Amino acid sequence: MSLLEAKDINQYYGGSHILRNVSLQAELGQVTVVLGRNGVGKTTLLKSLMGLVPIKSGSITLDGVAIDKATPYERARMGVGFVPQGREIFGRLTVQENLLMGLAYKKGSTPIPTELFELFPVLKQMLGRRGGDLSGGQQQQLAIARALAAGPKLLILDEPTEGIQPNIIKDIGKVIRMLADRGNMAIVLVEQYYDFAEELADRYVVMERGEVIASGPGSEMQAKGVRQLVAI
Repeated sequence: MSLLEAKDINQYYGGSHILRNVSLQAELGQVTVVLGRNGVGKTTLLKSLMGLVPIKSGSITLDGVAIDKATPYERARMGVGFVPQGREIFGRLTVQENLLMGLAYKKGSTPIPTELFELFPVLKQMLGRRGGDLSGGQQQQLAIARALAAGPKLLILDEPTEGIQPNIIKDIGKVIRMLADRGNMAIVLVEQYYDFAEELADRYVVMERGEVIASGPGSEMQAKGVRQLVAI
């Protein structure tokens, strides 16, 4: 059984049918990449998985437990970590305070995991610096570290390479691959940068107009012409 099972999700904004019977699975130890042009519903799908927008119909289960009625904070407590598009760190808080926000539902004495500084060494050097003073790439690393602080079993990332310099994109890719290869976390990644997505994908899903139009093993992306499906 997949760690995450989303089946036949439908979601509307006003009279617009945004997600149309979308199904998605994520396995422990794998990166599931969601691809598609702008405006096809990828971010809405991730927000639905996190509980930030309600689904009209369908089901979402995490480790066999239904979570489609759970609030975002309940899903976080159940092991869902979310890195939103645009990072959404707290610009006036220090790096340390941002990381502590990732531990908000833990006991007050819970320390920041030292592993976060092994994954992202630059954050250790900048603990006292305000989040808003970091570069875009550093903010993205902080956003990922904040989501990892509580030890999620499902990590959801929405376009982590957006506006990031190439060397940090490479570092982020290495961290994502390492986290998946440990085997105790499932990762769902929405990404516009095709080469980054193809390199990381164990499985892929392509969306168009709110529907899944293609899916399969990441190793088949080139043979199936996925680059052409998502080309603008």
